[in-house]
Formats: sequence, C-alpha cells, structure tokens
Amino acid sequence: QVQLVESGGGLVQPGGSLRLSCAASGSYFSIKTMGWYRQAPGKERELVARITDGGSINYVDSVKGRFTISRDYAKDTVNLQMNSLKPEDTAVYSCNVQAYKSDFTWNNYWGQGTQVTVSS
Repeated sequence: QVQLVESGGGLVQPGGSLRLSCAASGSYFSIKTMGWYRQAPGKERELVARITDGGSINYVDSVKGRFTISRDYAKDTVNLQMNSLKPEDTAVYSCNVQAYKSDFTWNNYWGQGTQVTVSS
C-alpha cells in the first residue's frame, strides 16, 4: 500500500505562482510514474504532468512553458511548479503514483487532492 501526502495549493492571483508537492511512502518495491492530474468543476479529470522512472516527462499542452514537474528519486517526492497561472488553471489537483510491487506488477494510487484557485 502507498500513502500520498500532498501540500501546496491555495488561492493566487492571475500571473502568480504556486508549488505543489507530493510525497509517497508505504510498502512498495519502487515508484514507476509520479504525476499530477486536475479536475475543474463540470469537466473531466485531465493529466497535467507526469514523470516516469526513466525521466520521461509529459505535459498537457495548456501548461507547457508555465508548469515544471520535478522528482526526487531518492525521497519519492514529486513537485509541480506552476507559474503564470491563469483562471482556467483553477481545479482540484491530485497526485498520482504508479508503484511497483515485488513481482513487478504495479498499482495506481491517488492523493486526496488540493484546491488551486486562480482569481483576482
């Protein structure tokens, strides 16, 4: 089982910045992928950014050039630095982790979610 603890989020004015962090702990062999998803009211959940155990990174087009995902492989943490925030970035952001078990199958885990509101 994997526990995810998220921090960051809050209210920020347009053009501002926020940093989200997520720490994984528990019983697992290793972490496969760490990332962030978001869901705005009335919309489907979407992938914001993710980083694999091999270092490959994906961003949704709408955040490219503004958001940066980083990962500490030793501490099993992932951060999302969000700059130049826009009102349309307002959503609940959730940490997602895919963790390997000892047999190299993997499971999907979610954080509790943190609200990001961009408003003047």
